[in-house]
Amino acid sequence: MSHIVFLDRDGVINKDSADYIKTPSEFEFIPKSPEAIALLCEHDFKIIIITNQSIIGRKMADPSTLTAIFKKMTDGVKKAGGHITDIFFCPHLPKDNCSCRKPAPGLIQQAILKHRIDLSKAIMVGDSATDMECGLNAGCKTTVLVRTGNGNAALPALLSRNIHPDHVADNLFAAAQWIIQNIKHRNQV
Repeated sequence: MSHIVFLDRDGVINKDSADYIKTPSEFEFIPKSPEAIALLCEHDFKIIIITNQSIIGRKMADPSTLTAIFKKMTDGVKKAGGHITDIFFCPHLPKDNCSCRKPAPGLIQQAILKHRIDLSKAIMVGDSATDMECGLNAGCKTTVLVRTGNGNAALPALLSRNIHPDHVADNLFAAAQWIIQNIKHRNQV
């Protein structure tokens, strides 16, 4: 299996909102994020989305609406020349104490079972402390924090708890370039 890049969605691929992304019309790509995914795909990385989507548990959207939002994302990535291998999401509320809501590793564990992933070749990219903790809790080899979304606020919180991402990038495109240069070339598949 090639290297896997687990990507958070909101704040990494698309602009985040304190009011949540509840409809396809509210989904707006962060500049160059579809191209970043295409670049990773071009270099034989497989992309799997790992995202908390409590809009379902909060009754702000139904599963078919979430599917339409995901379709807008996958279509935009495809148009840029990339491909998303799979999407795993947690529909639960924080108070539900499920095993799939990040920072719990449940979504990555589901992906491992379905796709036979070697975590020594897995990278978690996100914009929050929970994304970095999820990657570490699951056993991902590499964690990359992006400064888009909540990334700037997450970094001091992570460092205060002695959690150090392997890299901090300005955005997903810069993260993709770093991953290709530092992961692929260091650990040829």
